Amino acid sequence: MLFVTNRIPVEGYQTDIGREVTFDLQNTTPSKHLFFCKRSSENQKYFEEGSVSFFSQLKALADKTQVLLYIHGFNNTDEADIFPNALALEEQINQCADDELVKVVPIIWPCDDDSVLAFMDDYWDDQRAADASGKMFYRLFGKFVAWQKELVKQGDECYKRINVLAHSMGNRVLMNTLDEWAKAQGDVPQLFRNAFLAAADIENEALEKGEKGQHIVDSARNVVIYYANDDLAMPASKVANLKNKTLSRRLGMTGAESLHKLPKKVYQVDCDNFNNTIDKPKGHTYFLHRGNKKSPVIQHMTNAIKTARVSPAEREHELPYP
Repeated sequence: MLFVTNRIPVEGYQTDIGREVTFDLQNTTPSKHLFFCKRSSENQKYFEEGSVSFFSQLKALADKTQVLLYIHGFNNTDEADIFPNALALEEQINQCADDELVKVVPIIWPCDDDSVLAFMDDYWDDQRAADASGKMFYRLFGKFVAWQKELVKQGDECYKRINVLAHSMGNRVLMNTLDEWAKAQGDVPQLFRNAFLAAADIENEALEKGEKGQHIVDSARNVVIYYANDDLAMPASKVANLKNKTLSRRLGMTGAESLHKLPKKVYQVDCDNFNNTIDKPKGHTYFLHRGNKKSPVIQHMTNAIKTARVSPAEREHELPYP
């Protein structure tokens, strides 16, 4: 599985294509460099690929296969959470589509992996890491666009469709990434077919024009907000943000504060009917099947990826369960 990270390799910053890299999970300092890597499914070891090989492998995927970037949430680490979730996401969507519809590519930023007893400290540390990571990950898209332009010059264009799923605090990473693009490059291009915002730990007005998250809307053909009022991680997030005097409700708990202020391509989906059933008891990671409990979000995302249209067409609707 290919992945991109701004964790600092134990082996150092210097790129060496093919080298094995390891990461100290206690080191949550974001690197100023990006590392384009591959995870071996056989022994769970990581190897540095470099950006050219990385993008070329994605281009070589079957025409029918789309890329789904996965930006994980707070307090998630590589083998405990991120890769298992990414592998499950890829398998479940492809099973739902009965085809090789997606190749999931994790974007890994440096979370803390301490115990739940240190929740507040972990949360603020991860929030700072999410902000710093946005300043680095915008270079990922810059490198990709530059690579595409070079291919055009060579008459070998890449038209691979790209989608993104940001979960929890991963939405803060995505928001900051695209905000950095806007500061550096001006207008944000349409990078994604679909931007799926699941249990988003950002303010519920963040996507409005003039707010930092407006560039998420600019970057995608469709933006889909999945939220649940009884997502127990959201009130905890709100309490944690009191330190920074941020009292706003979270997008992943209420949906958009004023949907009518957002463009028609923004949809929001109420997941209250099943979030605590799928992910008991927190109701936070409900976009994946869990055992014999099937998440309606998988079918919903699969349809949007296949057709580039959100169904049903109503901008605000509930997903039923089962």
